[in-house]
Amino acid sequence: MEYIDRLPSMDLMRSEKMMLAQLIIPVESAHRAVSYLGQLGLLQFRDLNDDKSPFQRTFVNQVKRCAEMSRKLRFLKDQIHKAGLVLSPLPASETDIELEELEARLAEHEHELIEMNHNSEKLQQTYNELLEFKMVLQKAGDFLMPDGNHSAAQETELDENVHTNNGYADTASLMEQEMQPGISNQSGVKFVSGVICKSKALRFERMLFRTTRGNMLFNQAPADDPIVDPASNEMVENTIFIVFFSGEQARKKILKICEAFGANCYPVAEDAIKRMQITRDVLSRLSELETTLEAGLRHRDAALRSIGFQLTKWMNMVRREKAIYDTLNMLNFDVTKKCLVGEGWCPIFAKTMIQDALQRATFDCNSQVGIIFHVMDSIELPPTFFRTNHFTNAYQEIVDAYGVAKYQEANPAVYTIITFPFLFAVMFGDWGHGICLLLGALVLIAREKRLGSQKLGSFMEMLFGGRYILLLMSLFSIYCGVIYNEFFSVPFHIFGSSAYKCRDTTCSDAHSVGLVKVGDAYPFGVDPSWRGSRSELPFLNSLKMKMSILFGVSQMNLGILMSYFNARFFSNSLDIKYQFVPQMIFLNSLFGYLSLLIIIKWCTGSQADLYHVMIYMFLSPFEDLGENKLFWGQGVLQVILLIVAVIAVPWMLFPKPFILKRLHTERFQGRTYGMLGTSDMYHDEEPDSARHPHGEEDFNFSEVFVHQMIHSIEFVLGAVSNTASYLRLWALSLAHSELSTVFYEKVLLLAWGYNNIIIRLVGLAVFAFATAFILLMMESLSAFLHALRLHWVEFQNKFYSGDGYKFMPFSFAALTDDDE
Repeated sequence: MEYIDRLPSMDLMRSEKMMLAQLIIPVESAHRAVSYLGQLGLLQFRDLNDDKSPFQRTFVNQVKRCAEMSRKLRFLKDQIHKAGLVLSPLPASETDIELEELEARLAEHEHELIEMNHNSEKLQQTYNELLEFKMVLQKAGDFLMPDGNHSAAQETELDENVHTNNGYADTASLMEQEMQPGISNQSGVKFVSGVICKSKALRFERMLFRTTRGNMLFNQAPADDPIVDPASNEMVENTIFIVFFSGEQARKKILKICEAFGANCYPVAEDAIKRMQITRDVLSRLSELETTLEAGLRHRDAALRSIGFQLTKWMNMVRREKAIYDTLNMLNFDVTKKCLVGEGWCPIFAKTMIQDALQRATFDCNSQVGIIFHVMDSIELPPTFFRTNHFTNAYQEIVDAYGVAKYQEANPAVYTIITFPFLFAVMFGDWGHGICLLLGALVLIAREKRLGSQKLGSFMEMLFGGRYILLLMSLFSIYCGVIYNEFFSVPFHIFGSSAYKCRDTTCSDAHSVGLVKVGDAYPFGVDPSWRGSRSELPFLNSLKMKMSILFGVSQMNLGILMSYFNARFFSNSLDIKYQFVPQMIFLNSLFGYLSLLIIIKWCTGSQADLYHVMIYMFLSPFEDLGENKLFWGQGVLQVILLIVAVIAVPWMLFPKPFILKRLHTERFQGRTYGMLGTSDMYHDEEPDSARHPHGEEDFNFSEVFVHQMIHSIEFVLGAVSNTASYLRLWALSLAHSELSTVFYEKVLLLAWGYNNIIIRLVGLAVFAFATAFILLMMESLSAFLHALRLHWVEFQNKFYSGDGYKFMPFSFAALTDDDE
């Protein structure tokens, strides 16, 4: 054990040693100090004002200012996106500006854009009204003169397509004019013309008919040009209508209905010459308005482009400033109100870097008083921090998804790096499919820099984050596929010729007649002759089922062994004596013995029935094994192992609660007499006070006993269920192999049997689709989830508590758009 203690510690095996530091920062250098600490990203501040609401904190006004600037920046960003412009990916190389100057500039830009948008909407509205008026004049002329007796010049002028952009102040008065009495008025027939949305036209006509009791004539025609809605910026299809009626009451009703349906009414003169004059006037004003609109649009786009070059830099600056003031709100003023006092967790290795950053902040602020960095003692559990890289980070995330490791607890990610992709490959073993996964992983890794700087979708982001997991899963899948000798379910003679041949020279169908062993065993993996033989399924079932049990017992033993190293690291001898030892004995007395029988049976070629051996080990331990005997003394060994396994259960259950009760009584029996040196006693018993919070005063024997009983029952039942759970390795491997065989034989080979190129291409397409979407996507996802369950439940519950909390330092690099 001394040799183990002298081994160098692994960076990923235990979390980084942490310390609680106190910072006393002069007010004049507080902002710069927190900014430098944010750039460093190695200090997690504690909130010393958690009893105060956000509005009662010191720097609430600065936070509000930053929040308001963030709102303005989001407004500018939305305007740039609406205009169809692209933000500059990299911040412009402009000299740094102060926050106050940026605040004034943003207010100016926002006001300018709001004013431009308002003017643009008014101009667009005027333009829409003029365009509608032009189309009404055109269509109403057709309605009033159905014979089409128009000159060619008139037709040309009315059909011109014009888009304008100038202020047209007289349009409203033009629309409010009363219709001039004409020929129709002398006969008592009047008309109202206008524009209505196409989706409302049918209901509008029905309402007019019901209101006037059929005493009207309704004509309509689709508008030639769609209208741009200024509010939504979408194209709206309209319908031109003209309603002929008689009487003043009918006119009032029709106008009210037009107002209710949002129809725009326009006056149309009956005289063709007057209509031509009005049309010329409208066309000229449309042309002027179009020019004005285009100029305004160019001016607005130019302003947005100039903003877009700086927007990324401004957003980063405001985001950082807000994060700084949010952090400063976690600090307290001292008694003199001249210094801010803060506390936070940091790794021990970062102490020098943090002190250097604080000294640099003092020097840059020309402060006469330095920043004090003081290490504090704490009984609070420190946060957990593992230093990871691009390769190990994904595996650490898998473990953290189950639960963050307790401070200095053994980290399962060290073993997950190998065991997770390996167990995946046991279920997914096919070196053809493994090559496909490998190509995908290599593409993601080759484009790592480019994809890492882009904003990806949820699925693609998850796939990119697990690119190194995918790499190892594919490599192990190729390895296991070579062992299974499966390439898209097709076996190959990779390592030489088969050890089996036909029974005689007349053998024409080796797959159905049977094979005879004529040579040495196949050098590596499964002999290709097993594929298609009558004994293929029983052989592979037996092989993969026993292999799954061996892998499961090995990984569970590793988990129990990790609990020993945890107990040894935390100097907890009770867990070693009354938890680790009986658990190892119980598991290996039953399932370790089963693993031993499997290996002996493989080595000796025995025909013993292991089901019978294990069942009657419990039902009739003293019965003669007969032909199921594998080695001398097996019956006696089984009885001994059974007795030891039974003894291990109360060994786990009873001693630990009673010993804890006795230790608690001895430790605190002098408490009522005011025993001196209590803190020294704590440090002698548990030297790292920051690691172990003390709650022995509240010792509850019944609670401890029930907890130990639950833990013992869970382990005993879990030893059986967890071992059976590893049989999923056999089940999914078999399912993957059989599915691959079905797609190959019933799709590809079946299509290839036809002498038709179209059928062959269709079969090849169906095979490729089934391989890509069913085998490579669905089956890989299924194997991934099952491997995840085996690690979270069967492996980690043997030693991993996962009740810690993650180290979340104040870091500018961790800020995102959602943190504004």
